[in-house]
Amino acid sequence: MKPSFEDLKQELKIKNINLSHQRLKVLEYLAQKHCHPTADQIFTDLQKDIPTLSKTTVYNTLRIMIDAGLVSGITIEDHETRYDIVTESHGHFKCESCGTIFDFPIDIDSLVPGSLSNFKINNKNVYFKGLCPRCLSKIHEIK
Repeated sequence: MKPSFEDLKQELKIKNINLSHQRLKVLEYLAQKHCHPTADQIFTDLQKDIPTLSKTTVYNTLRIMIDAGLVSGITIEDHETRYDIVTESHGHFKCESCGTIFDFPIDIDSLVPGSLSNFKINNKNVYFKGLCPRCLSKIHEIK
């Protein structure tokens, strides 16, 4: 379930994280958009309203929020990290046509093969790639 901006703001207070204007704007952006943005997308969108914002501030804010457990960093493609405000276990589907990333429910904890029983697993992710219904319908319209 997507947490509200107010709940996230309260979590920052509880964890004694400074509620600077820039941090709150990054948090608000993630809470309102929930579009799995990259740090560059966040920076570009927020810089319109906060001309003094730097990329370093965005990256530092995201790191602080990940460390606090309020945001997850997801890497579906090798060259980009995206940020997710939903931190509960779930999977991601990336449309190879439009690039949209969708969340879907899945019991990730049940996905541990017995052959890894002697391993320490630090992170579990489930990613699917393909075409979303909107892009599929466009393809069928063309045919």
